[in-house]
Amino acid sequence: MFLNDQETATDLLYYEAIARTVVRFIRETPSAPVTIGVHGDWGAGKSSVLKMTEAAFRGNDRVLCVWFNGWTFEGFDDAKTVVIETLIEELRRARPTSKKVAEAAKKVLRRVDWLRLARKAGGYAFTAFSGIPTPDQLRAVMDTAAAFAKKPQDQISVEELKAVAGQAQEYLKASPDDVERLPEHIHAFRREFKELLDAAELDRLVVIVDDLDRCLPKTAIATLEAIRLFLMVDRTAFVIGADELMIEYAVKEHFPDLPPSSGPVGYARSYLEKLIQVPFRVPALGLAETRVYITLLLAELALPAGDERFKELLKAASEDMRRPWASRGLDIKAIQEAIGSPIPDAVREAQVISTVLTKILTEGTHGNPRQIKRFLNTMMLRRAIAEERGFGDDIKLTVLGKIMLAERFYPDFYKQLSQLATAEGGMPTSVVQFEKLLNGESNARTPKAGTKENSEPEGKKTGAKVEDAELASTEAAEWLKNEWIKGWGAMDPPLTNVDLRPYVFVTRDKRGSLGGYAASAHLEGLVERLMGGKLVARGCVPDVAKLSSQELDEVFSAVSERVMQAESMKGEPSGIQGLMVLSERAPEMGRRLLEFAKDLDLGKVGVWPAAMVANIKDPTLVEDAKTLHMAWAAQDENPKLKSAVTLMGNIANKG
Repeated sequence: MFLNDQETATDLLYYEAIARTVVRFIRETPSAPVTIGVHGDWGAGKSSVLKMTEAAFRGNDRVLCVWFNGWTFEGFDDAKTVVIETLIEELRRARPTSKKVAEAAKKVLRRVDWLRLARKAGGYAFTAFSGIPTPDQLRAVMDTAAAFAKKPQDQISVEELKAVAGQAQEYLKASPDDVERLPEHIHAFRREFKELLDAAELDRLVVIVDDLDRCLPKTAIATLEAIRLFLMVDRTAFVIGADELMIEYAVKEHFPDLPPSSGPVGYARSYLEKLIQVPFRVPALGLAETRVYITLLLAELALPAGDERFKELLKAASEDMRRPWASRGLDIKAIQEAIGSPIPDAVREAQVISTVLTKILTEGTHGNPRQIKRFLNTMMLRRAIAEERGFGDDIKLTVLGKIMLAERFYPDFYKQLSQLATAEGGMPTSVVQFEKLLNGESNARTPKAGTKENSEPEGKKTGAKVEDAELASTEAAEWLKNEWIKGWGAMDPPLTNVDLRPYVFVTRDKRGSLGGYAASAHLEGLVERLMGGKLVARGCVPDVAKLSSQELDEVFSAVSERVMQAESMKGEPSGIQGLMVLSERAPEMGRRLLEFAKDLDLGKVGVWPAAMVANIKDPTLVEDAKTLHMAWAAQDENPKLKSAVTLMGNIANKG
């Protein structure tokens, strides 16, 4: 019934080409150590690419492929030692009967103990500049441990400190005089690790590091430095799945005192490029890929497991995706050629749904596969709820999908549509008028509300009469001015004569605790900061950049509702700066800020809305912002706001 959101080695997106390229690169550089980055946003499909890469090496006894999930070890104090110990344990498991491997592993683990030993004392940071403690440092550790043992503190036991001192003493006895210098320690570690690979008789050690961008900055940097400092020896390859922007953010957070860069590339980017030699970026889905992806997801769900028809459909999709610019998007003809006739109803429905959803879902999710899958899962869940409640026959997936697009990407319009449907028996007059006018646009310009312009082309009736435009409801007239709503309304299926109440019922599950919208706890803290002043709100820009489209919607709704609860709107209320920060993140948020501005009661606000709207710089929204300013300049309800926007317009014209 529902789509699995876990990474998979089944390729629905033709990402196999990326995985094959990664594997080919590793095989063509058999000796040199390499670090390969598989980059992409959260949910872009990085983990699936890594799974395919791992599968390509399976069965080769001379290649050991180790999977390391950095997020799993987030709670550990020292990520460096965890990474190293994990790899050593995997090498021992791969060669369980080899005494040479056991001895070499023991030798390397002893150096890992030194790393852990120094951390026990606290205050000794191991970075790319230090690596392993010097004997002088460990003498200080031993002295500290001995002192603590005489007068124990609450947070450290006597036994633990005695053990620390004992380990330090063993190390000092074994340390020759010529390893006083730090580089010698690093070289010794790498030499012993290479001896371990030799003992294991491996042609390649391939380490796949996943979910690094989910880790806290400290863990992410420690993992990368462990790889770069200690493990990058001949015959090793590291494939790292992470959003490079998140890693850059981790670098900035971990090294806050980095000076401003004097060149075109910042220090954070330079650091990342030093650690990751070869970057591959998982591309966002385009229209053709999204359409194919939706069709495959829903077809796989509809057909029995292992069905040969789905395998044939997958082959056809892979062939189609070789040249996405020429793709037919798995239309009915392509499906019929792949699986023959008759096409199962569920597969036909999958193809129709993909046609309905593709454009807006691609734009709204920025081609993110996980967001697309989550949308489809929500849609299937809601139909299942309707079936369990006994009105499943009243829910058509194509209509539900269209309603959910409004809910997901234009919540204010969805709210208005829901209210009209509830108040007018499920079939709002405004929707009928709106669609009638849109049908008139298929071959002509739409007659504008309040005009007598006849846009009907010669020899062709449009279905929209002049009197229809003149008598259109306020809602229909406003919708005709909005390009997003017009594009949504033009999509099949039409909603005229459709009772929208069942769809409103199953989609009204979004209300929650965060300013009226459901959200995770981590978003509540962000909302609080966005409610602060300008400096605090601007400080949220990196966190806002990490938000998914759905999270952006939730946070915007929460902040805007908090703003509207302000006791007075004469001065700029708390949260306006936060809304401005959110509006800069994506065009959808800029559009929401415009709608927020239009809904303001001009008699109750001061002059601050003028600057708020002027902050909208997205090219697709600039004209709408200017139109709103012109409307404010023409009104008399708020003279101060009128003067402010007029002055801003004069300055802009002079500029």
